[in-house]
Amino acid sequence: MLAVLPVNAAQAHHGFADFDTDRLHYISGTVSQVRWGEPHSYFKVALDKDLPADTPELALPEQLRAPEDSGPIKAAPSYNGSHQALEVVIAPPSYTGRWGLDRSLVDGERVEAVGYIGRSHNDEFRPVVFWYEDGHPVNQVLGSKLPATPLAVPYPAAGEPGTGAPAADGSAAQSSQDEPTTEQVSESMPSTAGVILAGALLVAAAGGALYLRARSRRV
Repeated sequence: MLAVLPVNAAQAHHGFADFDTDRLHYISGTVSQVRWGEPHSYFKVALDKDLPADTPELALPEQLRAPEDSGPIKAAPSYNGSHQALEVVIAPPSYTGRWGLDRSLVDGERVEAVGYIGRSHNDEFRPVVFWYEDGHPVNQVLGSKLPATPLAVPYPAAGEPGTGAPAADGSAAQSSQDEPTTEQVSESMPSTAGVILAGALLVAAAGGALYLRARSRRV
């Protein structure tokens, strides 16, 4: 039973919660080391050396065409971190196949993406959308909205206060503490249930030990 807890924690790790949803970034490059399957697919992207300043003009999936989503995606600056390659985690085939990619990516294929850098592992990248085969878009938010409203571009340095990008109605945008996506909730539930189960079993075991000890004293 205790052995399943690390597995559940690893599944929750790959929701958007472990990525910096305050800042969207654009990347492009060449795919390698593809691992296609459940509960997530993975591949490495060797980044292009001449990334543009920000996201090029690319078609967006239908689910992300609302101004509050398309605006931040189109304004996302290119990745400028120290890594020359990033580990990309995307939705599993059961979801990705619904939104425009019904096959595995292959080594040597080129992709573009807009998404988030990992908080604890800054060599990881989680797209909200990616493009393959000359700009074919694939939704990755598993719904129809970004998991959070990013900060306004240019992003403040880490630790500095910032304001969210303006919303479509001109009001101040909410920070990255927006409600979690359906995927985040579903991925966190197994971990929570495992902790509760572990606690219940520990209490039961402790109670049983005390009972046996008391009974042995009476004998």
